[in-house]
Amino acid sequence: MDLPYSPAADRNRDPILAALRPLLAEHGRALEIASGTGQHIAHFAAELPGWHWQPTDLGDALFGAIAERTQHLPNVAAPRRLDVLSDAWPSDGPPFSPSGQALFDLVFCANMLHIAPWACTPALMRGAARHLAPGGWLVTYGPYLEADVPTAPSNLAFDADLRARQPDWGLRQREDVNREARAAGLAPVHRVALPANNLLLAFRRD
Repeated sequence: MDLPYSPAADRNRDPILAALRPLLAEHGRALEIASGTGQHIAHFAAELPGWHWQPTDLGDALFGAIAERTQHLPNVAAPRRLDVLSDAWPSDGPPFSPSGQALFDLVFCANMLHIAPWACTPALMRGAARHLAPGGWLVTYGPYLEADVPTAPSNLAFDADLRARQPDWGLRQREDVNREARAAGLAPVHRVALPANNLLLAFRRD
């Protein structure tokens, strides 16, 4: 079976994992938003066997690839459909928190905010705050704009290309993302510069 494949996901998985490790205990529960091809979650679950991982995506087009890549990993659940704009996570089937009790110690979202409408940014923050245990982490990864840091020419070109394709897409200003996180009850704690002009941002639930 020829699975959908992202070369970038294979290149950035180890730097992301290295930045995640200091934040995580030996055991926990993680929810991945926009799992895509499943390459990240397959790698993280293999390297962090004490964690239970729940993959999700907006539609089920890539569920077969996610399942195929993780079928040998007992700590990965079947993928679920999740629309961050919905107040109910996941979007169908049993809820993640059936009794209002937060289940996850980590919510991880890579390379989604710039290829989604702005409304998805505050929605991600609110949803993560609902489903994170106290002290839990929301971690996002991808390219950002920053008020006090010159933007790499490649990121400027990428931003222009995204906005030409979809006017409501584009690289997000880190300060705007932090503001939405605080409004949802998530404190911006870490900013980690990673290869290819990407950032890992970690927010902690108060």
